[in-house]
Amino acid sequence: MSPRTPIIVVGPTASGKSDLALDLAERLDGEIVNADAMQQYRGMDIGTAKVPVEQRREITHHQIDVLDVTETATVARYQRGAIADVDAVRSRERTPVIVGGSMMYYQALVDEWELPPTDAAVRERYERQLVQSGTQALHRRLAEVDPAAARIILDTDGRRIVRALEVVELTGRPFAASQPTIGDPRWGAVIVGVDRDTELLDERIAARTDQMFAAGLVDEVGGLLDAGLREGQTAIRAIGYAQVVAHLDGEYDLAHARELTFVGTRRYVRRQRSWFRRDPRIRWFDGGSADLVDEVTAHWAAAGAPVD
Repeated sequence: MSPRTPIIVVGPTASGKSDLALDLAERLDGEIVNADAMQQYRGMDIGTAKVPVEQRREITHHQIDVLDVTETATVARYQRGAIADVDAVRSRERTPVIVGGSMMYYQALVDEWELPPTDAAVRERYERQLVQSGTQALHRRLAEVDPAAARIILDTDGRRIVRALEVVELTGRPFAASQPTIGDPRWGAVIVGVDRDTELLDERIAARTDQMFAAGLVDEVGGLLDAGLREGQTAIRAIGYAQVVAHLDGEYDLAHARELTFVGTRRYVRRQRSWFRRDPRIRWFDGGSADLVDEVTAHWAAAGAPVD
């Protein structure tokens, strides 16, 4: 038997990716490789909608619970680890089922992308400027040194503004020069997207947000603060966690933290849709279809993957 063709499941938050991935892994004799940045963190379970171990159907999961909250999640680390995991799954003649909604993680895995260097001191300098001057002022700085990058990066996206400025300073080239080359997917992977009607998705996001708070998100964040959450650069910025930390710090009440989590998730969904919908390699499916796993499996088979 030849190594299995991976299937990649992407799409907006709350669209049903995790359930589909489990169904596909059962159907295709697969193992799951996570492509959600925040699910890499140990202890960040409720707020990331991580599938509990007892609900994973004894299916092996990779790139989940691989970082402490004090560690910085980077695309480069993920790229190295996830590629190794997929190669290992294929060597066992099983099907890699890659699932997640983190846009840059997806891009780093599916495309040839030599990630630009990083420098902690340079990044810290720009992060200080971000705090002192605000995102719009730093965005104007980016427009001066790299107008093309400023046109594609929102003036509210502080993290990407900082990264673009860091790359320009370290490489002496425009940020776009470090972006991936879009072509045939790595491993000949089959890529599917899962989405739902916007109104229905909003309802699912609201229900998920309520469930997270009811399930003990505040207590989870409290425990992570004891474990050093404030010391990390990325974990504390996760949607839901940042809002609960602000609540625990007395900035606003719990109801407002919940509302901001819902609003932040909806805003993130818009970014996910914009990013993924630009990729013509993705075949889109309705996450509410009763025959979803059958439809996706048929597409995977028609794309040339072996089916026993």
